[in-house]
Amino acid sequence: MGKYEAEFSNLVRAYRKKHMGKGPAMVEITFCKNWAICEMEGNLSPVEKFIVTDYDGKEMIRSARTKMFKKTYQEYPPLEMEELLDARYLNLFVDIDIEQDLGMSVYVFDEDIEEKFCSKKC
Repeated sequence: MGKYEAEFSNLVRAYRKKHMGKGPAMVEITFCKNWAICEMEGNLSPVEKFIVTDYDGKEMIRSARTKMFKKTYQEYPPLEMEELLDARYLNLFVDIDIEQDLGMSVYVFDEDIEEKFCSKKC
């Protein structure tokens, strides 16, 4: 991971900790065209791990970690990410595998960040 991917990873972790109460344990970033693809492990808090032992709990946590999280990014745009990349944040696609505690987010920006910051193509 390059310098900008590493810094973006730190920003993802900090944003999630601030707005969700816990950041992921591991974050890996790949810039591809105008996307920042974010793979995350260790997303669930101890309380969430307890809640997901029930089927309804799994659905509730999945909704919170996807739909509600997208809404958070709409209400509180990631200005630090925009500043780092010198690009405007446009959209976010989010999914999580509750059983494996693996998450995936794709941040969409208005410029080709791969071209700006990567020495090799993805």
